[in-house]
Amino acid sequence: MTRTEAVMGAIRAKIASGALGVGDRAPSIRGCARSLGVSPSTVVEAYDRLEAEGVIQGRRGSGFYVARADAQPLVIAPIEETRERDLDPFWISKQSLDADPSLAAPGCGWLPSDWMPHLALRRGLRGLSRAPERVLTQYGSTRGAVALRRLLQARLADEGVAAGLDQFLLTGSGTQAIDMICRLLVRPGAVVLVDDPCYFNFRALLQAHDVQVVGVPYTAAGPDVAVFEQRMVEHRPQLYITNSALHNPTGASLSPQVAHQVLRAAAAHGLTIVEDDIFADFEPTPSPRLAVLDGLDRVIRIGSFSKTLSASVRCGYVAARPDLIERLVDLQIATNFGGPSPLAAELVAAVLGGGGYRKHMDEVRRRLVRARTEAIARLVPLGLQPWVRPRGGFYLWCRLPEGQDSGLIARRCLAEGVMLAPGDTFSVSQSAAGFLRFNVAHMGDARIFDTLRRAMAG
Repeated sequence: MTRTEAVMGAIRAKIASGALGVGDRAPSIRGCARSLGVSPSTVVEAYDRLEAEGVIQGRRGSGFYVARADAQPLVIAPIEETRERDLDPFWISKQSLDADPSLAAPGCGWLPSDWMPHLALRRGLRGLSRAPERVLTQYGSTRGAVALRRLLQARLADEGVAAGLDQFLLTGSGTQAIDMICRLLVRPGAVVLVDDPCYFNFRALLQAHDVQVVGVPYTAAGPDVAVFEQRMVEHRPQLYITNSALHNPTGASLSPQVAHQVLRAAAAHGLTIVEDDIFADFEPTPSPRLAVLDGLDRVIRIGSFSKTLSASVRCGYVAARPDLIERLVDLQIATNFGGPSPLAAELVAAVLGGGGYRKHMDEVRRRLVRARTEAIARLVPLGLQPWVRPRGGFYLWCRLPEGQDSGLIARRCLAEGVMLAPGDTFSVSQSAAGFLRFNVAHMGDARIFDTLRRAMAG
């Protein structure tokens, strides 16, 4: 307990005991400081916090007075989330986001905190303390910080796409970017194609938009093109959402042949493609990108920095045709009164533009190679086989032995403090019960494998 908290506790105790009633004057700042052996500034801070909680009320020139008799700090009883709910996309999100720190989480979708660039983030935060006042206090511009958009423009130019600065829009996150695209381009009841399996939150987000989600089987080289073309003829979808590189959950990457076939089919049927490129920096060398091959005509590129820099600093982006960006700008003003926090955008720009980012990602990729090798070596003896051996990233999509159900195994493991990602949470057709997705960066805890062995044995 800090000294400030001790002062707050002492005042609350006086109110609880009846020594101070509603309307009574609280001890003066100097008197309270003398009696408790603390500095007056500590009492000032304690009184300010008690006033913010509504326990006491200040009166100019007269001191502080008790505002309510119930002076105990508000305690909200935790909601007991049932672990027996359906294993839908929300199940894995809630288990991951609300996890107790003691929980082993090989099913989560991000890097451990100690893998992230803390020093670069702290340097960036110190730099922001010297930023112009408008960055600290004002709304951001409608398209977002110019510095970050220029960095994104240079990155796309390195890939071979000459896009203007007006083709980039910063958003609150990658998820928000997809949400706005769906608001703009699809209506309730429309058909949206996704990979099967796909990132589970694509399914959750599309469910919120009340659209019909249709899956396309995903192969080690990308979507099954024959089925892709069949789905377009049968359903006339308006949108296709995918990861081209280090696909979530499979870890596979799009082949050049499949990429060209997908773009030809999309052009023939007037389909817009959303390419989520969030894992780009985890690749040792770039694989084909739909946005690059298409030149941002039918393809919309989205991404964010939560996987490589910080999930706490939410900032995403959209790269698309100027006319689409203009409409998305208006939509973002209507729904969010502008883009992401200028503080978030400037911090991301400072870290990305610093010399340490490339070194950070080089080290992350090296660590992931080791972690992936070690995880496979420990999973295979349990009967779990990687569906593909990814070129990079932190996901392993593993097939269970015949007859095993990943949902049942996930529930058993969760009861023992290990959170897994069962296959059907990623599958539109619910055909992935024989798979688990592992995050190799979170598999250093030996109890994961012992718990998994017991769960598989029943």
